[in-house]
Amino acid sequence: MSISISKLAKLSGVSTRTLRYYDEIGLLTPERISRNGYRVYGQKQIDLLQQIMFYRELGVVLEEIKKIIYADDYEPLSALQKHLTDLQSKKDQIVCLIKTVEQTIAAAKGEIIMTNKEKFSGFKAKLVEDNEKKFGQEIREKYGDGQVDASNAKLMGLSAVQYDHVESLSREINGSLKRAFDQGDPSSELAQKTCALHKEWICYFWSEYSKEAHLGLVQTYVDDPRFRAYYDAVAKGSAGFLYQAMKIYCQE
Repeated sequence: MSISISKLAKLSGVSTRTLRYYDEIGLLTPERISRNGYRVYGQKQIDLLQQIMFYRELGVVLEEIKKIIYADDYEPLSALQKHLTDLQSKKDQIVCLIKTVEQTIAAAKGEIIMTNKEKFSGFKAKLVEDNEKKFGQEIREKYGDGQVDASNAKLMGLSAVQYDHVESLSREINGSLKRAFDQGDPSSELAQKTCALHKEWICYFWSEYSKEAHLGLVQTYVDDPRFRAYYDAVAKGSAGFLYQAMKIYCQE
């Protein structure tokens, strides 16, 4: 089966402009170019576009999609099975949020009494799901399923007051880190205070604390580009600064 770019656009709902862009960046190259210069797509490209759309629906950026689908070990069937698992998780997350909204409406009407814990359960479930999607494989390989599951359970058990405090702690850590970074001394009182705040923050998630594990976690902020980008937004190079400060903190 071979179809023109306009027919593929109509079939998929993806605009011809987007399909041309996919061709330009090497994400989806047509089967051939016709004599009159039009792009023509075969069944292989149609199937590949479906895979691309699955990944886009799950929020994967184009550059990452390209790496995935053109990797030597890429298997379409395995990818579909993973899509199904991810979509099911997304469905469960949406169902949980819908339930929270429905309960909130019922509580506002005086039909039920909704606890503060119930008011935030959907949002915490989303946070757990997002963390699993971004970092689940790595942290489970590093720390084990038991510790990660316990951490997720601890997060889900936070009260509304505790959850708000965790959010405010995160903002306080970033502000303190920026000021300490500007001072340039990882051993300073402010830098060490930042480390203490960070310990308080992670203890809301960890069932057990150790200095070795804490230092190992901060090491990933330097090694993993996703974490490093987050801290670079605070101040470029602050991930490395926090690691140096944490080494001092964990030796005391």
